Amino acid sequence: MSIPEIIQQPPGTISFSTPAKNTLLIELSGFWEIGGKSPSAKEVQDRIDADSTISRIIFDSGRLLSWDSTLLTFLIRIIDICSTSGISVERDGLPRGVQRLLTLACDNLDKKQVQLNVPAESFLARIGEGTLKIIISSAEMLDFIGEACSALFRLFMAKARFRGSDLALIIWECGVQALPIVSLISALVGIIVAFVGVVQLRIFGAEIYIANVVAIAMAREMGALMTAIIMMGRTGAAYAAQLGTMEVNEEIDAFKTLGISPMEFLVIPRIVALVLMMPLLCVYSDIVGILGGAVISIGMFDLPVNQYYDQTLNALSITHLSIGIIKSAVFAVLIAISGCFYGMHCGRSASAVGDAATSSVVTGIVLIVLADGIFAVITNAFRI
Repeated sequence: MSIPEIIQQPPGTISFSTPAKNTLLIELSGFWEIGGKSPSAKEVQDRIDADSTISRIIFDSGRLLSWDSTLLTFLIRIIDICSTSGISVERDGLPRGVQRLLTLACDNLDKKQVQLNVPAESFLARIGEGTLKIIISSAEMLDFIGEACSALFRLFMAKARFRGSDLALIIWECGVQALPIVSLISALVGIIVAFVGVVQLRIFGAEIYIANVVAIAMAREMGALMTAIIMMGRTGAAYAAQLGTMEVNEEIDAFKTLGISPMEFLVIPRIVALVLMMPLLCVYSDIVGILGGAVISIGMFDLPVNQYYDQTLNALSITHLSIGIIKSAVFAVLIAISGCFYGMHCGRSASAVGDAATSSVVTGIVLIVLADGIFAVITNAFRI
């Protein structure tokens, strides 16, 4: 169709007539298209206001040449106007495609209206629903942990089925690729601990002991804890998003159909990779944090290098390092379980994948902090 023909197309118009008592006939004609000039629903409103006896509206689309969403918008506004005035709108004279789309649009509007009219739940009802959700989620988590333990047992018995290439790739992603962010955060934590500690120790003239503070803090607590939080936000969320996307695409259902255990093929490699990499990242974090503390102690407070080195060696012990490494291994299991659990139990929509990633991070960090508190109580009870 040429440009002059498009310009000469008759625009959409309406005309009114009263074929019967209390009835208003709206005749639709021309091209109702986006960008064209179309009538306004206000014309219909003015006609209804001018004749208070109108109780029914019908349509005639015999002269309608073309239509798109412009006509639908016009008709929906008319229906809204008539619903407030108690006027019935009959759609028999409209094209069938328009009738079907109007039915869908009106059904959605009715559902939204029903949702708006639903009374708010009471405070006790919300507490009850929240408690039930926690109980159900906890039961599902325990069931998931049981399946994971069973799959790990099959792994130790050399009966678990997964690809070694997948395990190598996951180790690379959660190990080597995590070094830059672990280095940055660990160095900053070491600098902060050293700066805060040396300011207080200078009051007593004991600046030399800042090396002890940084070494013990990084080895026992900060190295494992900060690495775990970093990996939860980085790797745990990635696990949840990856498995959640597979759930949305029905890939996990395909594994089950083929007789392949998703727990063995997808979850076990991720747990093993994190358990292998977290202790190494923890030791690396300890070293970087101690070096960060050295930058502040030596560079800003003139602590001799040899004294900082000697004090660090004297402060560190196998016990301190072992506690941090054991913590990191436990944190690795919590991170992997949290990320994989929410990924495997993800809903089948795009928003559900985001919700799964968010829930995994929140749950994982809470579990990490709780586990760290339990470790603190146990080590204090045994005076370690």
